[in-house]
Amino acid sequence: MTTLLISLAVLIGGYFVYGLIAEKVFGTDYSRPTPAQTKADGVDYIPLPTWKVFLIQFLNIAGLGPIFGAIMGVMFGPAAFIWIVAGTIFGGAVHDFISAMMSLRSGGDSLPELVGRELGPAVKMTMRVVSTVLLILVGAVFVLTPAGLLADMTPDWAGNFFWIGIIFLYYMLATVLPIDKLIGRFYPVFGFALLFMAAGLLGVLIFGDVTIPDGFSEGLQNRHSSPETAPLFPMMFVSIACGAISGFHATQSPMMARCLKTEKLARPVFYGAMVAEGIVALIWAAAAIAFTGGYGELADYMGSHAGAGALVHDISVGWLGTLGGFLALLGVIAAPITTGDTALRSARLIVADFMHTSQSSLRNRLLISIPIFVLTFGIMMIDFNVLWRYFAWTNQTLAAFTLWAATVYLARHGKAYVICLVPALFMTTVVITYILFAPSPEGFGLPMEVALGSAVVVDLCFLGLFARYQALRKSGRLIHDVSY
Repeated sequence: MTTLLISLAVLIGGYFVYGLIAEKVFGTDYSRPTPAQTKADGVDYIPLPTWKVFLIQFLNIAGLGPIFGAIMGVMFGPAAFIWIVAGTIFGGAVHDFISAMMSLRSGGDSLPELVGRELGPAVKMTMRVVSTVLLILVGAVFVLTPAGLLADMTPDWAGNFFWIGIIFLYYMLATVLPIDKLIGRFYPVFGFALLFMAAGLLGVLIFGDVTIPDGFSEGLQNRHSSPETAPLFPMMFVSIACGAISGFHATQSPMMARCLKTEKLARPVFYGAMVAEGIVALIWAAAAIAFTGGYGELADYMGSHAGAGALVHDISVGWLGTLGGFLALLGVIAAPITTGDTALRSARLIVADFMHTSQSSLRNRLLISIPIFVLTFGIMMIDFNVLWRYFAWTNQTLAAFTLWAATVYLARHGKAYVICLVPALFMTTVVITYILFAPSPEGFGLPMEVALGSAVVVDLCFLGLFARYQALRKSGRLIHDVSY
């Protein structure tokens, strides 16, 4: 219990202390007009109330990550709690806030345009492809799980395929309609369900007859049931993505940057939403080991049941009763749905930016959206476990690219770029080590020594390139073609 309370306190404190540092480093301008005001189009650029922007951003980035990811991540042991807290404060929240501010200052540009502007045209094209693929993967992944949960809660005639069709139809409407028509109206309801779930479980953890066997007194060693194939590093840092740091978030930030009324709200919305997601991840990590009785028991449960989805159901109903469990499950269902719809919407915006196609007309939105829908539906036919693994690695790779772009941006403007450089180096090490070590077919299956050594070499190369960039910039021999 003490571990959970301390972790929550540090996370909240991180918002007020390190969040303010990040804001000071970037240099927000409260009087500067935002894209919602300068480029209002009634479709994507629409000034929205702050509470709506926060809820939409929070639900966009929440998804299954801080729930399923936290459950799978805490199987590695108490180190998961440290990663959630430190990753959120120094990595994820900085990543989300800086990328959002970069978008605000560039008229609401999408992530590939932002990264490409800082890292070059080749990277821009790569990011366009990687970002769009990731968003389509998110749309596919976040149809299957809520559809399965809804099928378990409804009569037999409303089975899995029925709910896949309903959710996919909603995704199509949410992608092409103006953002205030569906997303802006339904998110407050979904937000209540998700917040009720988090508050209810936290209440049980604190005030109920519950013991949280966090195991810190026994050390931070790996508690995974297969430590040889699932070492703490890098596997835990990929498993817990959205609850600590996630590249997917940077694809969502520009969408909300187009709806923000003033830069004054950027820290509460973007840094604050990430801290809120970290809190949700902490709650689910603690609930998983408390409900099952420990790390070994959690591994046994996951091995004998249908994965994290069954555990989410059992915890919600077992701790909160029928009504409370129903509302909690609605929150769990709403989280991925409200991430999947905005993922496909972001994919539309990225393609539209790339093609320089105005999105004011429904015809143009449909021309871009229909191929995205077809690809998403086709990807849904792939095994969910395979989808999740590729989503997790692609997600963290995108975070590394975004952090490097943010580092260059801050350096170019003479700001304290170290707040992005350190997490950029760390996440680069994580993703390179993972893809080289992970077994085939998702990785190359190399020995850990080779994988980690190669990652360090890549880090040093990137650091050398950045140092050269800094030297050229300071000598006046490098002229950047963009001025914010």
